[in-house]
Amino acid sequence: MARFLLLLPALALVATSAWAPAAFADPQATLLNLGCSQYNATPASAFLAALNSTFAGLRANLSAAGGGGGGGFATAAEPRAAAPAFAMAQCRPYVAGRDCVACFDAAAARLRAACGAANGGRAILDGCALRYESAAFFDQSTLPGNTQLCNGSAVDAGGFADAARALVADLAAAAPRAPGLAAAAARGGVYAAAQCVETVGEAGCAQCLKVAVGNIDGCPPNSDGRAVDAGCYMRYSDRPFFPANATVDLAVYLRSGKKSSQKGAIIGGILGGVAFLSLVGLLTFLLIHRSRKLKPRRGDILGATELQGPTSFYYRDLKAATYNFNEKSKLGEGGFGDVYKGLLKNGKTVAVKKLIVMETSRAKADFESEVKLISNVHHRNLVRLLGCSRKGSEFLLVYEYMANGSLDKFLYGERHGTLNWRQRFNIIVGMARGLAYLHQEFHVCIIHRDIKSSNVLLDDDFQPKIADFGLARLLPDDHRATLLQNMQSMANYQRRLTHTALVLLFWKY
Repeated sequence: MARFLLLLPALALVATSAWAPAAFADPQATLLNLGCSQYNATPASAFLAALNSTFAGLRANLSAAGGGGGGGFATAAEPRAAAPAFAMAQCRPYVAGRDCVACFDAAAARLRAACGAANGGRAILDGCALRYESAAFFDQSTLPGNTQLCNGSAVDAGGFADAARALVADLAAAAPRAPGLAAAAARGGVYAAAQCVETVGEAGCAQCLKVAVGNIDGCPPNSDGRAVDAGCYMRYSDRPFFPANATVDLAVYLRSGKKSSQKGAIIGGILGGVAFLSLVGLLTFLLIHRSRKLKPRRGDILGATELQGPTSFYYRDLKAATYNFNEKSKLGEGGFGDVYKGLLKNGKTVAVKKLIVMETSRAKADFESEVKLISNVHHRNLVRLLGCSRKGSEFLLVYEYMANGSLDKFLYGERHGTLNWRQRFNIIVGMARGLAYLHQEFHVCIIHRDIKSSNVLLDDDFQPKIADFGLARLLPDDHRATLLQNMQSMANYQRRLTHTALVLLFWKY
């Protein structure tokens, strides 16, 4: 989203003509990059309170981890606050404990002074990086606006430029495989380091450092070069900026990569041969039995529509994400169960619907019907199902999270009267599009049965998304009219229902 592109609206690059060599007992607080979101948080006071809490948590974690070595890393979040806040801090692997905390303090002071009530900000210093947002971002590796910082005069020593490029390329290959996704090395008069945030993983680290190498490639033969991005940091210099004992043997990680590639080629060849023989056998079988076709069971609507299943989540992960389904995490209550706000391990915020069902074959069939149905419905005005989980009589559905909540809060609740006419018009049109898709554009007719303001959610841009398909059913075309005639009564409306009546019924209530 636009508010996450922090570098574009407020970019501050600080580069002097000659950076002094960093002392090893130093926080390395030279500011490289400072960016603030162009949007302010609302309500600002609640967001700043949540942000102060996350910053305090980060500092405490960095202090606790600051005994001997460097490379402190911490995340903190206040997902259940009135205005949620998420923050992450990381020090370079060669910046020791006290210096790490000092660098963090410098970064926090910079952000507080520059960003005010902005709902996002990022400060990158030589010794550390600090970022905060109003939504989870921990798995982001690259963002538009990544940049290079070339400094110092050209080095006359022969081959310095080639040596610098070769070393940063090796670091980009080795760091994703190294402990902590970080590595530092010295070779041929060049000192260099590369580091990724720990939450992006090996693949995200490799992707980020690949971009960093492309950016920093234009710096040699300058004596200093840096590349910064959302998920990584890279630097080279003709002077040491880390102690000698901070270096690692890159050959270990480079060899492991080559061995893995060779082993992968061998395994790939074997699997390719097996796959070829299997394909020949399969084609032979199909030619022999080409007249035989698989048919769905009589009355099996799901089989006829060829629906795919959703992603399965571990029950324990969803239980932890909702803090054991804590009342403070509850977003609302529905006729089929309660909905909780959850924070997954990757930092993604979701809505978890805990269905109230009995351990009967009918209940399980209803659950399977809902899951298979919603996982195949994709429309910008319909809430997306991310996955599901089941344990005994407990059935869980995982949906995308809508920060603005349900429409009823804006029609009758605490935010009554805050929608302008353009937003209201867009909500009406969006709902109509969503219902039209359910009724006519999806490959089977889906009747919602419970259209009301509490089942219309609003995203960050106040675009409507229809939710709660717990009573939805799959029907072939020739059964649509029959179901519309036999639908259960809604409120006090007892007459024959049509598609138009179903849509207008929401606006009546």
